[in-house]
Parts: sequence; C-alpha cells; structure tokens
Amino acid sequence: MSRSVSDSSAAPVGADPPAGGVWRSFVRGSAGTGVAVLARAVGALVLNKLVAVYGGAGGLTQLAQFQNLMGLFGALPADGVQVGATTRLAPLRPGAGRYRAWLGAAGALTLGAVGLGGVVLGLANGRTWGPLAVAAFVVGMAAVASQALLGTALLAAGRRRAYVGQAVALSLGGTGAAAGALLLHQPLPLVLGSYLGGQALVLVPTLGQARRAGLLRGLRLRWPSPVAVRGLLRFVLMASGPLLFGRAVDYAVRAYLMGHYAPAATDLWQAVSRLSDHYSLVVGAVLSTVFYPRLAALAAVPAQARHYLRGVLGLLAGGLGLGLGLVFALRDWLLPLLFAPRLLAARTLLAPQLLGDWAKFLVWVYLYQLLARARPLPYIAAQAASAVLYTGLLVGLLPRLGLAGVVWAHAGRYGLLLVACSFSQLLLTKKRR
Repeated sequence: MSRSVSDSSAAPVGADPPAGGVWRSFVRGSAGTGVAVLARAVGALVLNKLVAVYGGAGGLTQLAQFQNLMGLFGALPADGVQVGATTRLAPLRPGAGRYRAWLGAAGALTLGAVGLGGVVLGLANGRTWGPLAVAAFVVGMAAVASQALLGTALLAAGRRRAYVGQAVALSLGGTGAAAGALLLHQPLPLVLGSYLGGQALVLVPTLGQARRAGLLRGLRLRWPSPVAVRGLLRFVLMASGPLLFGRAVDYAVRAYLMGHYAPAATDLWQAVSRLSDHYSLVVGAVLSTVFYPRLAALAAVPAQARHYLRGVLGLLAGGLGLGLGLVFALRDWLLPLLFAPRLLAARTLLAPQLLGDWAKFLVWVYLYQLLARARPLPYIAAQAASAVLYTGLLVGLLPRLGLAGVVWAHAGRYGLLLVACSFSQLLLTKKRR
C-alpha cells in the first residue's frame, strides 16, 4: 500500500500514463495481496464445504446469517475507521505524535462501534440469545475488529509480510475451530461460536507483530484526539451507507426467506450466494488494497485519477467477464465440489447471480471514487438508492419467481446502478472539459 502511494506521488502532474502502465501497476499490486486473499478464500471454501456436508439442511443459510451478523458489527470499523486510518496513517512515521493520535482515535472508534452494536443486539435478540451469549459475541467481535485495525496499520506501514501472516492465521483460526466443533458433532450454534472464537484469538499474535513493527510505540490509554476523531468520523459516516442499506438489508432479506421457505430451498440460493462470496472476497481485497490507495493518492490530480479509473474499469470489465464465464461453464463441477451433491440443483440460479456480480464489481470501482474524494453524502445517497431499488425488485419478483426472484433482483439492481454510474461519470467528464 505504501508503495502504491509513493508511486502515484512521483507521477508527473498533467501527464496521463499509458493504459498499459496502469494495467501493469494494478496487476503487480494485485499479485502482492495474493497470499492473504488465497488464505481467506481457502478458509471460506473449507468452512462452507464442512457446513454443507455436516451441518444439515439449512446449515449453510445459518452460517451465512451468522457471518452477515459479524459483518454488521464489523461494517463501521472495516468500511469506515480502517479506510480512514489507511488514508491518514500511510504518510506518517510509526510512533510519531500524529501517528499515535490517529491510531488511538481509530482504536477508540472501533471499540465504540462494536459496543454500540452490542447494545442493539441485546435489545433486539437479548431474550433469544441470553445475556451471556450476547456478551461473548460482543467481546469476540471487539477482538476481531481490533485485530483487523492492526492489520490495516501493518499494511499502511508497508509490512505486507506481517499482514499476510495474520491473514493466514485468521483463516486457520476461524476455520480450524469451527471444523473441530463440527467433527466433535457439536450443535451448529456452538460451531458458529467456535468460528468467531478462533478468529478472536488471532488478536494475540497480531499484537506481537504490531509491537515488533513499532506501530504501538508510545501508544498509551488516554482520551482520543478530538481532531483525529472528527477526521475519521467522515469515513464512518460514509460506511453507514453500506451498513444500513447493504448489510442490514441483506440480513433482513435472509431472515425473511428463512422464515418463509424450507431450509433445503434456502440452501440452494445460499449455495449460489456463497459461491459469489468466494470470488467477491478476491475482487474486494484487490480493490481495497491496490486500487483504492492509488486512487486516493491521485485525488489531488483529477485528470490522472480519471485516467486510472478508466484503465482499471477496462481491465476489470474484460477480465471479470472471462472469469465469471468460466465459473458458469464449470457450474456442474463446482457446486458439488465446493458444497454438496444435493446442491447441484442451484445451477439454475447461477446465471443471474453472475450477471449481477459482474455489474456489482464495476459499480464498486465507481463508488471507491467517492470514498477517495471523501464525498459522504453522494456515497450514502448511492447506497440508499441501491437498497430502495433492490427492495422494490424483490417485492415485484419474489411472488412471481420464488427464490429465483432474489438473484434476478440482484442482477437488475446492479445492472441499473452500473448504467446510472456510467452515465454520471460521462456527464462529469464532459462538464470538466
């Protein structure tokens, strides 16, 4: 990440690098994150396979809902605090006064966001879960979110090897703990709790790595800097869009479908959705660790930023089209291999899911532009429009198509958003000319 920032800063102002240079830079940076992404992807594959085979009917859907709940708790820390911390920490020397101020504020906001989520969870599900389970979940998520923040700081400091090491440990810890509980024939709620616990324990070695890298030097427990808190709150505000209009909507939709369709049927939809999650993990990691830092560094040079954006869009449009086409061609082999033979029937749901995912990834590229320019209101407005569009499509398609309506609503949502983003970008480019 630090290499991306320095490279972009050295580019001559007013001179657009050739498209081939943009592509080579993007691919080089993408390869650098490969091990960390592969570790997370393999862990997810193994866990989904084990739950599909040993978790019983509906197990895959319950796993997805639990991970979505973890995502709700981690949304503000990951999509807000960590994005802001990446922007602020990358140019600073670890241990310096400003560095400590930004990292301390990021830590305080991370724990505050998880604590607030715990209050909401206790009020909403306290009777069903029980106070002990709620407390254990909140403590586990606080550890996971803190570990992720330290991982971000390691990456911002150029400690890519340490970042990769903690990513591998996170995958092994969560998947290994869940696999052990499954093999011991524990009930699924305990399996899911073991998954969270295994990930939470990775905080211990990550603290050691951060200390050895000097990231914690001079850091003390004190009231966070108001200036740093205000600086990060803008990014937290932008992260509230995906939380309220993305993850929360997905959680509510899944809860509705779990209550209105048989577990075996929802598992078919979840098999397609989980397959999508596997490659979305790869694309999202590349965009957040390679594309976004470079785009943020070019924010002060709009012409170069637009050129870089267009180059990455062209590369992704063709590359993702080929990759997703290959997934579709191999669907009869992939679905039984990654999940269970009974889930081969999900093949009929795959085409609209892949079409929607292709458009979704390109929409992400456009939305990262708003993040890099710190434009919270347009970013949240785009997320809100996406949620309203998705809800409307679900209301219209579910009664007619059943569960197939979910994937067609997904395709329609991102297809229309991609058209809107492309049109807006075209108008913006003409206006600046």
